[in-house]
Formats: sequence, structure tokens, C-alpha cells
Amino acid sequence: MVLLFVQCNDDFLEKSSLTSIAENNFWKSESDAYLALNGVYSTLQTKALYGGNLNGGQGIPCYDGLSDNAYNAWEWEGPGQHMEGTMDAAHWWYEGIWNSSYQGISRVNAIIENVNAISDDLIDLESKNKILGQAYFLRALFNFNLALYFEDAPLILTTQSVAESYVPKNTYAEINNQIVTDLKFAVTHLPNSYANELFGYATKGAAYGLFARVQLYNHEYSGEFGVINLTEKAMGLGYSLHNDYAELFSLDGENSSEIVFAIRFLRGDDTGNGEMFSATYLASPKVDQQPMPNLVNDYYCLDGLPISESPLYDATNKKLNRDPRAIANFFFKNDIYNKDIPKIFSENLETKYGQRKYIRLGDDTYGNSPWTEGSQDFYLIRYADILLMRAEAFAETGNLSEARELVNTIRVRVNMPTVDEVEGVGLNQQQMIDLVRHERRVELALEGLRFMDLKRWGEMEEAINRASSDLIGPYSPQFLGGKTLSFPIPQSEIDVNPNLTQNSAWK
Repeated sequence: MVLLFVQCNDDFLEKSSLTSIAENNFWKSESDAYLALNGVYSTLQTKALYGGNLNGGQGIPCYDGLSDNAYNAWEWEGPGQHMEGTMDAAHWWYEGIWNSSYQGISRVNAIIENVNAISDDLIDLESKNKILGQAYFLRALFNFNLALYFEDAPLILTTQSVAESYVPKNTYAEINNQIVTDLKFAVTHLPNSYANELFGYATKGAAYGLFARVQLYNHEYSGEFGVINLTEKAMGLGYSLHNDYAELFSLDGENSSEIVFAIRFLRGDDTGNGEMFSATYLASPKVDQQPMPNLVNDYYCLDGLPISESPLYDATNKKLNRDPRAIANFFFKNDIYNKDIPKIFSENLETKYGQRKYIRLGDDTYGNSPWTEGSQDFYLIRYADILLMRAEAFAETGNLSEARELVNTIRVRVNMPTVDEVEGVGLNQQQMIDLVRHERRVELALEGLRFMDLKRWGEMEEAINRASSDLIGPYSPQFLGGKTLSFPIPQSEIDVNPNLTQNSAWK
């Protein structure tokens, strides 16, 4: 009863946290800035972005399910229903990438606003620019994902109060202009490397690679900030192709000189930032993203000829005499897909093929089981992509010999015949463009890039027709124009923000 008569006062109620860092005690040192920066990198690890899921909303590592490359068997997870056109703007899956991206942008903006305010006595200008270079790179990455998938979206460049957050959307062009501005800063100020590469911080090579990807999407091939020049800069930084394509997409390949920028994960007894995109099941390989027959059939035989033309192709043993990348990327009938508890793949998936690339085949070196969180890094940019972006830019601008040599470099790594040996040296420009596009597909399959490629090539409708022709159970993808090529702004955002209007394709 005495407690009922105790007078509360502000001094008693408003105690400072003993565990949290107060705003007025933060932004005092370089270590504070890196602590904030680590918070941005942790946003990349969220399930909706690059952490992925085994049984839930699928992140970007499973975005090949938005194309003719893969089938999302549990369609409620997102990609499958988007391809079928059965989701509306209220579906929770669209909120995932939206919310995580803006969380990252909010954290980046706080860094940009506060790092410059730290006294030069506490952190020198070079260190500030190194931190800011990473911040601008990361903001460009978040904004590029928003622009690619939503097209029009709010462009947020400052920290906001609640009252300031009711903003209208910006156009793709406005977002893209800011991405370019941010990446110009990043390529100028980021270092070539850090003392400890395991930290996974963005480097100058990462900035050149992302910049080239953005400009490839914009069809900006020439000039100082065109794909050709940007990839040339990246090629001078010491990257090289890993000599074992299959090993590259495992824990043993994570420190390869082919990795330009990776989303780093580590799951162990004393760490918890694990991922699920490499997780699989005991009864079958990964169900969420199943390679589609039209993709598997696009891999040539060892003579460099399509399976429809090669005398080496054996329809009773479809992995025999195939491009080594097909063996590395897919499980075929009778393959062992769990090394600890030997399991034979019996084609017990709708597509009859299983995903092998990135997938854990048993307990990893940290003791993580295949169906639990793991430690596999996701490669956002690798050197093979740098070379293929450059090849595409050369093909599109008519420099066919340079494009051919770059494709040859990619093929030789896996001991496939060169263009000269199979297609010859007399290709015209369209033939070379088609050849580069094919090489991108077989090299980069199941890495989350196919949607972007099809969209910028204007080939999404043809791709969906291919996917539909695979006749996978009840799956019925359909091309719905802008509703296929873009995501809707989440309805929950429209409901709370009177200044935000839905994108035109989704009205």
C-alpha cells in the first residue's frame, strides 16, 4: 500500500541506460564510426536481403526464381507467386526488401552526417574518407536494389524525424543520378584493400564493380564512367579467376582472388550472423529454388555444342560430357547430395534437378548442419562478372574481337572450347551479343542476377514463355508487363504516408 503513495519524479524515472550508447556519447572516435558502419553491413545480412531462408520469405540469393532460371516450389515465399502474378501490394514479401533497404539507408545517412563532424584531432581526413567511401558505396547498393525492383521510390538522403518521413516517391532517373554521384565518391576514396580482408569491407574494386553493374543496366558503355572504363579500372586491381569453379562456391573458396565483394557470414559458438540461403534438406536438395530444365539444357557439351547438336549428349545420363559448370551448379539423377549421411538424388523435385551451387552438402567446418544457419558468404560481385560486363559492353559497341577474347577467358577457366574453336571468328554483332548473353547465363546462374539481365535486355516475356514451357506441375508463370518487371510499393507504406502513391503498373 505504501507504494501507492510514493511520489514519482522525473529524476527517478528517467535513468540513463547502463548498456546502450547514448547519442551524445557517440560519434567521438574512429571506432565509433566503424561500429556504426558495422551496423550497415549487418543490414545486408538480413533474411530479406542476402541472408536468405530455407522456409520463409526468399532473399536476393533466390531471386533467380523471378526468371526462367529457377522454380520456387513453395510459391507463397514470394518469387513463385510474383511470377504467376497472384500477389498484390499488401503481400508481406514485398515489404522485406523495402524495409531492410531503407533500414540500411537510414543507418548510412547517420554515418554521412556525423563522421564529418568528428574532430580532425580524433580522426584524420583520410580515415574519414575511407569510412565515407564505404557509406556511399552501401547507400548506392541499397538504392540500386530499390530502383531495380521498385523503379520509383523515395530517395532519402538525410536522417529524418517522424514528421519528416512522409515523403513522396522519386523517379528512377532521380534515384539513379544519386547512385552515380555516390559511386563517384566511393571509387575515389575507397582503398584497394584492408589489412584484414575477412572483415568484408567494401574496396575500390567493389565500387568499380557495382558502378559497372549500374551503368550496364543503364546501357552506359563508353566514357569515363561507362562500363568499359570502369571494368578496366577493376581489372588493374589484382583480381583473377579461381581455378576450380565448383570449389569457389563453398567455404573453401571464400578467400579467392575472384571475390570482389562478398556479404560475409559467420555462424559458430560465439557468433550469430548466419545465413540460410545455402541451407538444404535431408530428404532432397534445396526445394525453394529448383533449377529449371530450360536452364540446365542451356549448358553445352564438352565440344562446345548445344545438347541438341552435340554427338556427345546422352539423354540417359544428362551430366555426361557436359560443361563443368553444369556439374558444379546442379544435382543430376543419382548424384550424392549429403556427404555425411549419403543420400542419392532421385529426381524427387518438380524440375528433376537440384541446386548444387552454394548449397551445403553436409555439416560444415563450424559444425553447422545443412538445414540450420551456416557461414557461406554470398558473392555480390566476382571477377568473372567484371569480365562478362566488359564483354557485353564491347559487344554492344561493336568491338567484337575484345568481346570474343573475354568470353574465351571465361570458358578456358572451365576447360571449355573457345569461341574461335566452335563459333569461329566471323560472327556478326548480334551473334556476339547473343553469345555473351548465353555465357552470362551459364556462368552466373543461381546468383540472383538473371532478373536484372532479362529486364535490361527486354527479354522477360520470352523468358517467362520458356519457364511456362517447362510444364512444372501446377506452376503457371505469366508475363504481366510492368507488374512482372517491378514490385509494388508495399501497401502498408501507402496506408501510413499520404504523400506516397503507388507505382503506375500496380495501380
